Amino acid sequence: MPTSHLNTPIHPKRAMVLAAGIGKRMRPVTATVPKPLIEIAGRSLIDHALDRLAHAGVEEAVVNVHYLADLVETHVRKRTAPKVIVSDERGALLETGGGITKALPLLGDEPFYVMNSDSFWLEGPRPNLDWLARAWDDSKMDALLMLAPTVTAIGYPGLGDFIMDKDGRLSRRVERTVAAFVYSGTAILSPRFFADAPEGSFSLNVLFDRAIARDRLFGIRMDGTWLHVGTPEAIREAEMSVSESAA
Repeated sequence: MPTSHLNTPIHPKRAMVLAAGIGKRMRPVTATVPKPLIEIAGRSLIDHALDRLAHAGVEEAVVNVHYLADLVETHVRKRTAPKVIVSDERGALLETGGGITKALPLLGDEPFYVMNSDSFWLEGPRPNLDWLARAWDDSKMDALLMLAPTVTAIGYPGLGDFIMDKDGRLSRRVERTVAAFVYSGTAILSPRFFADAPEGSFSLNVLFDRAIARDRLFGIRMDGTWLHVGTPEAIREAEMSVSESAA
């Protein structure tokens, strides 16, 4: 794990919330409701994400919109903390990497948080976004990912994404094996992470792999429990997990 006690803490004031996806695996729910507006425990997924950012001291959040964009835009513009700036992708869906690249002029020159609009977790003993910020080391990182243990993630059926060494440096899962960690959809990224990024639509995974090749992709293990809300069944699992945690 990164030696965060030796680092100069950062306090990102800007964030990007990825909210443009179509949510195909969430059908039929997303036929009329965009995935970011699906409610868990009486609050929309995107508000859960924005609430976390506000609590971490983020002042401005860029939210990209594409599918059922008017509904998402109307919803987020009601917020005052953090202030929401909409990045319009109605013309073309740009995926995770392309969406952030388009929004870079709105995100400033400092490292910023990125969250999927379905990044949802039950907090542990320490707030994860604060823990992520304390672990940032600008001298050796271009990206710092918040990782969940693969075997304890709720609603996640996959084999994991990354292997993490003792210093927090990441490498990809070996084929036909289960990796210890899955990317939670939450990270801190430096603007330099996007140097020479592809044009148009592309996945963040392209840049993750480039950062691995430079030894500049790092991770931390999150506290608490990560809930992957990717299917209608996962909504029920998440609701049950929230209820049990509050009991």
